Amino acid sequence: MSVRKTTLSLVTTVILSVFTPLHAAPAPAFTPEQEARIGEIAADYLLAHPDVLVQVSQKLQQQQHAREQLAMSLKVMDNQAALLRDADTPVTGPAGAKVAVIEFFDYQCVFCSRLAPGMEQVMKARPDVRYIFKEWPIFAAKWETSSLAAQYGIGVWKAKGAAGYLTYHNGIYHTGHTEGDLTREDIRAAAHAAGVDALNAVDHAPVLEKNDALAQALGLTGTPGLIVMPVENASPDTITVFAGLASPEQILTAIDKAQH
Repeated sequence: MSVRKTTLSLVTTVILSVFTPLHAAPAPAFTPEQEARIGEIAADYLLAHPDVLVQVSQKLQQQQHAREQLAMSLKVMDNQAALLRDADTPVTGPAGAKVAVIEFFDYQCVFCSRLAPGMEQVMKARPDVRYIFKEWPIFAAKWETSSLAAQYGIGVWKAKGAAGYLTYHNGIYHTGHTEGDLTREDIRAAAHAAGVDALNAVDHAPVLEKNDALAQALGLTGTPGLIVMPVENASPDTITVFAGLASPEQILTAIDKAQH
């Protein structure tokens, strides 16, 4: 099939998609003859101006991202209590914080490890925010220490509170050991630094299962997953979901957005 024919067959659909608002009612149907003529004119123009295709592609990507953000934000609103007020979830920050940053992570995840320094920067820059840590060991079936580190994390939280948990959490990431390299000795050393040498023989698997169910309800498909939202009166316009890595600048921008 020629380039012109391929362009002609797709261009009408693309143009109508690009210039149709997300919530607009369906446009009146064109006749087949009108659609064919629109396609011919647009195809000729696009072949003469290929840079327009780049702009069209970017517009489509923006629309798709907006749709995904809206869908995930609605799911966040449906699960606010589990995200913001779960007694089994490590949390730090002032009780009166207006904004919360919730992170779903696995200590064996290399991308979570890359996110960790940026999160430390954000926490120093914005101590007025509540930070919530959802242990989600998605690599537990592959690496035993994925689950073990998560179990220890919850145990340290319950034994030593926010300060001890942050020491443990950051200590694990400071090892730089991910994707199977994290060892039991790494985990014990991080727990020791947090003031815990022996944890109570409590199985925290129900907590991890609860986190897994919540992540799936939100539509997260991997780690890291970040949600930035107001603690009260959240709306899709004030919620940001990062399904993957985010820079400190992006997270800070999302915090500012959540405050409006």
